[in-house]
Amino acid sequence: MKKVIATSALGLVAIGAHAQSSVTLYGIVDTGIGYQSSQTSLGSTTGGHSVVKMVNGIWAGSRFGLKGAEDLGGGTRAIFQLEEGYNSATGAQSTSGLAFNRQAYVGIANATYGTLTAGRQYTPYYTLLAPYSPTTWLTGAYGAHPGDLDSMDTLYRANNSLVYTSPSMYGLTVSGSYSVGGVAGSLNAGSTWSAALQYLNGPFGIAAGFQRVNNSTPGGGAWGTDSTMSNAGAEAGVSGINNGYQTAQAQQRVAVTGGYTFSPQWDVSFSYSNVQYIPGVNSKFRSQATFNTAGAVLHFKAVTALDLAAGYSYTRATESNGIQSSARYQQFNLSQYYSLSKRTGLYAVEAYQRASGQTIGTNGTSIIDATADIGDGQNSAPSSSRSQFAAGVGIIHRF
Repeated sequence: MKKVIATSALGLVAIGAHAQSSVTLYGIVDTGIGYQSSQTSLGSTTGGHSVVKMVNGIWAGSRFGLKGAEDLGGGTRAIFQLEEGYNSATGAQSTSGLAFNRQAYVGIANATYGTLTAGRQYTPYYTLLAPYSPTTWLTGAYGAHPGDLDSMDTLYRANNSLVYTSPSMYGLTVSGSYSVGGVAGSLNAGSTWSAALQYLNGPFGIAAGFQRVNNSTPGGGAWGTDSTMSNAGAEAGVSGINNGYQTAQAQQRVAVTGGYTFSPQWDVSFSYSNVQYIPGVNSKFRSQATFNTAGAVLHFKAVTALDLAAGYSYTRATESNGIQSSARYQQFNLSQYYSLSKRTGLYAVEAYQRASGQTIGTNGTSIIDATADIGDGQNSAPSSSRSQFAAGVGIIHRF
């Protein structure tokens, strides 16, 4: 990352001449080529065809940002971060209409008392669980659990949120957040709240978290993708996996992740999540739908410049809303990453998913066969069949 001192001629910020004040400009450019079998439109189960296309942000989402800190004395710092995602293949914003869609917050940090920030941010559920998420080595595009059902990738950021994170004490860190809904006449509608804890002890680490996202329409209704919506601007992880539950009154997630480092060459991580789609009076489906997912990733550093990983996950839904054969998804992943330098790398990823059982269709009422939807890179174009294969190669540079 390149540090831009506050007195820079670029004039990015205007800060008093304090010796401990600084702003950092940073970013990622990630572009590749991807292959996907049986691609169709979201909500369709017919007409699938294979496709080869240029893909943006396979290994890590392309972005640029500014972050800074000012020493206020007594061990306290004022901090901020502004981060914009973009499509490196087209130059477009990754979320239309949002100048800083990934993060935009300001706050106070103290090594003794912790950190309090306000703005558009990740929830503690994601932040503390992420180090052991499958996306660390398998990527979110190909390695997130089916459809990123459990939001362990970085798709979900909460607007209007307050986040507190404690300092680490004997390896334990706790964090909590609340996102103000802003819906007139209702304190709960449109709000998001989350809590998580993480414990680190030498080669072992474990984290647990909770997250609830309330629809800004009391009683449920279409979540939509309006970036001004108080509940975060878009539903978390809309995909072929959960497409029929978009009218939920609320989504609730509980998850545990952990990992163990055996040696400098070998480490393993695991994850479990329970995701609930809770109906309201305006929801099209009538019974709570619950998805349970378990997965593991084995990472091997073959040589200094080469990282290899393999992962597996199993997702099973409950039998609800008239479904007698619950949806099940098995996903297999491989990844290879070669470091050309500290900042630049080449990568390849491969994934296969097999679906079985039944789920709810887009209209929220009809029962259809479950279809495959690998990771979260295929969410807008899942498979039209039970199986799906995807692979990608690319180059990433960090600055």
